[in-house]
Amino acid sequence: MKRSEINKALRELEAMCNRERCYLPPFCHFSPEDWANKGHEYDEVRECMLGWDITDYGLGDFAKTGMSLITIRNGNRAMAEKYPKVYAEKLLYMMEGQYSPNHFHWYKTEDIINRGGGNILIRVYNSLPDESIDYASDVTVHTDGRTYTVPAGTQVRLTPGESIHIRQYMYHDFEVEPGTGSVLLGEVSQCNDDNADNRFNPPVGRFPVIEEDEPPYRLLCNEYPAAPEE
Repeated sequence: MKRSEINKALRELEAMCNRERCYLPPFCHFSPEDWANKGHEYDEVRECMLGWDITDYGLGDFAKTGMSLITIRNGNRAMAEKYPKVYAEKLLYMMEGQYSPNHFHWYKTEDIINRGGGNILIRVYNSLPDESIDYASDVTVHTDGRTYTVPAGTQVRLTPGESIHIRQYMYHDFEVEPGTGSVLLGEVSQCNDDNADNRFNPPVGRFPVIEEDEPPYRLLCNEYPAAPEE
């Protein structure tokens, strides 16, 4: 992705948060210049990958395949003594026409909540023992206290306020229901590890390769500089 695309996506996500009165923690407002001077008191942000996350899944067409995210809180399973949180929280933003590819998580279970805007469609499949997609078996779905069964590949519609539980090894993808407008989602989950806990099918990347065509507006969660030594 070009840095200018990332900057534009960051500003659009900020604007959506403002429209939906979803207030962000202070570290989300730090500039790249601020981060150059932040000491070890912000190591939790660095080491738990909190903050902004814009991805085109390595496919180079963000308007078609992409998502904008903010990790607000998280633990770190590899550093559990230092960061003992067993949970994470994210905001996710999708525009009409965007798609987030099919994947599951080995470790993380999560609830996806429509926080405002349009409707989100989440397609669900079970997985087979070899981790391939089960195109045949019905899927048990949990949405806001309701348990029911749908055919494989069903798109579950979430209107604002509605949520779905995504268990481990459940394949799922995302797209906005056409004609309903951009969507702000919440995610409440176990610890999040985007470096090792996403099984995409078919395989795609997770973080973008960035072409620096203008200065960054905000740093992404995998771009923070180390704390300066005193």
